Amino acid sequence: MNASEVSGEGLDLVRVAASEPGGLLDVLGVAAIVLDEAGRITLWSPQAQELFGWDAEEALGRMAVKLLVSEERRPLVLDLFAQVMSGGGAWAGVFPIRHKDGRTRIVEFRNMRLQDENGGLYALGIATDEPTLRAVERDLALSVRLVSQSPIGLAVLDTELRYVLVNPTLARINGVTPAEHIGRSVHEALPFLDSSVIAASMRRVLETGVPLLDQTAIGRTPADPATEHAWNVSYYRLEDPAGRVLGVATSVVDVSEQYHAANEAAEARRRLDLIARASVRIGTTLDLNRTAHELADLVVTDLADVAAVDLLDSVLDGRAPVEDPAAGPVAIRALAVAAAYPTGALQAADPPGNIAKYSADRLVTRCVTTGRPVLISRVEAGDLANIARDEEAAALLAGAGLHSYLAVPLIARGEVLGALDLKRARNPQPFTHDDAVLALELATRAAVCIDNARWFQQQRHAALALQRHLLPRQPPQPTGLDVAYRYQPAAAIGEAGGDWFDAIPVAGDKTALVVGDVMGHGINAAATMGQLRTATRTLAGLDLDPADVLQHLDRITAELEEITATCVYAVYDPHRMTCRIALAGHLPPIWDRPGRAPRFLHLPTGAPLGVGGVPFRATTVECAPGDRLVLYTDGLVETRDQPIDDRLRALLDALTHHRLPLEATCDRLLAALPPPQGHDDIALLIAQVAPSPGAA
Repeated sequence: MNASEVSGEGLDLVRVAASEPGGLLDVLGVAAIVLDEAGRITLWSPQAQELFGWDAEEALGRMAVKLLVSEERRPLVLDLFAQVMSGGGAWAGVFPIRHKDGRTRIVEFRNMRLQDENGGLYALGIATDEPTLRAVERDLALSVRLVSQSPIGLAVLDTELRYVLVNPTLARINGVTPAEHIGRSVHEALPFLDSSVIAASMRRVLETGVPLLDQTAIGRTPADPATEHAWNVSYYRLEDPAGRVLGVATSVVDVSEQYHAANEAAEARRRLDLIARASVRIGTTLDLNRTAHELADLVVTDLADVAAVDLLDSVLDGRAPVEDPAAGPVAIRALAVAAAYPTGALQAADPPGNIAKYSADRLVTRCVTTGRPVLISRVEAGDLANIARDEEAAALLAGAGLHSYLAVPLIARGEVLGALDLKRARNPQPFTHDDAVLALELATRAAVCIDNARWFQQQRHAALALQRHLLPRQPPQPTGLDVAYRYQPAAAIGEAGGDWFDAIPVAGDKTALVVGDVMGHGINAAATMGQLRTATRTLAGLDLDPADVLQHLDRITAELEEITATCVYAVYDPHRMTCRIALAGHLPPIWDRPGRAPRFLHLPTGAPLGVGGVPFRATTVECAPGDRLVLYTDGLVETRDQPIDDRLRALLDALTHHRLPLEATCDRLLAALPPPQGHDDIALLIAQVAPSPGAA
């Protein structure tokens, strides 16, 4: 039947609806029997027929004791019947009843006296199968015990998603008593959780009947408001045996420990991954600025929103690395700054290359002078003045939302070099002690790379200074020759080395032209180059044949131990208009004559200086006014990714074009064959035979 509403005076409106078969009473199969005062059966329900086997026609009007009770138990039944009918109270118990088929069934009874409007008395017997009743009682007791004592939070909500049952465990999890749940919706009972998502999940299960299992929920409850908890939640639709939907059941397991452990494990993996990436990405070159940028670029996003790498200016100048703040402001040079996204905090940072002097109250000063991390987990307004360089920068940081700050020292080989400065603005999490440990690990690894780059840079500067001191500042213009030259040191840190050139006056107006290359790089190669250049100038003054000069240089180089060098030595005689040339493992010179294609001179290559035991041979070349001799080191033509034959052809091609003055020709050659990444020095010397004084 359809639901209808009934009301009565003084009564609340009640909703009445028919129940579908399959409820608890149907499971029990409760039978109803009514006896008159004599004990005859006057009413007999269909369930009584199912329980006892007799139909209504067979049972009505008969004495119940004779129909249903064995002869030996009849006296007891009659006494009980008399007791009930005399007003002695209802009787309840278990009694064996005779079934129509002759077997005995154990039946649970409830007997009570009824009275009609005329004062007539009747006995009502309600009966059910005792084993079935015991099974239902066991199931119910088990269910109640399981629900009340379960370590899992359990709840049942009706079809309107209002709580009708909450076990103690769930009440403890939610921090809300069972009574505060009952009759309320999720939003009303648990306003501190994301109730809309929870209700939507329940409604979905209620409508589809498909369980939602192992859903993860995160939140805080009144039971433990200071801690974020995680729960594993499942939802099931409840139905009675007839399939009627009763509501939704939910189970909740607190998995906070596993959740936090998994987060910690994931965080540990992230940190290890960051350290592993640092090993690959930081220190790819010996360039100080690039190494600093590699560190700053690595930590943004993964560790900070804004990062800056600052070095003590004294460290870069080679002075004592740690300064006493009590003696005055500390000079700090910004090397790199990076941000995970466009932000005003970038403008608040010192620009790379800028040198700033910071007093002792600055946090970065405290970091570099103590050699310890400085952590401000939650930045207050008063902290900004100690973080920013000035009031304007402090305002920029405040506008960017800076809320957490961390500075860790860059320490290498026991010396504080500077600091890694980290800020968080968009990332809502404050820096923690674990973040400081991670940042310090990254800073320590990077500091070694920065220190290496610093030392190599200083060595390169020293090598370049030595080279500039040893190389001729302005070679004299020799008799009968016009000379132009270029020296280009390697751009790569640590690659500056031992290339040299020279134009040396020799007796009889002759000129010795020299280009050489000491194997290796750095200050040692530069020093060796200085020794060989000095020896070459001394030998040139003896007016020896080029082959003899190289022979002596070979012996001198061998005495320097584990040093080799290549060299081309040529002597031009303006009176004979000849040039004698000898090679010691060097690349062949180019002979460029007016009106003809430039070509390499085919000369005996010889062995590099320092090999020893290999004779050198000189070759004479006839010269004419305008002829050019091009001498160079391998830095001009050797690369790591192109065949040298291709580069040598490119060198000839560059000389084939319209002939330019000597200085312009030098520039053209360097522009036509740019060394990739400047991995080696370049020495270039071009000599042109001048017209004789008597020429028209």
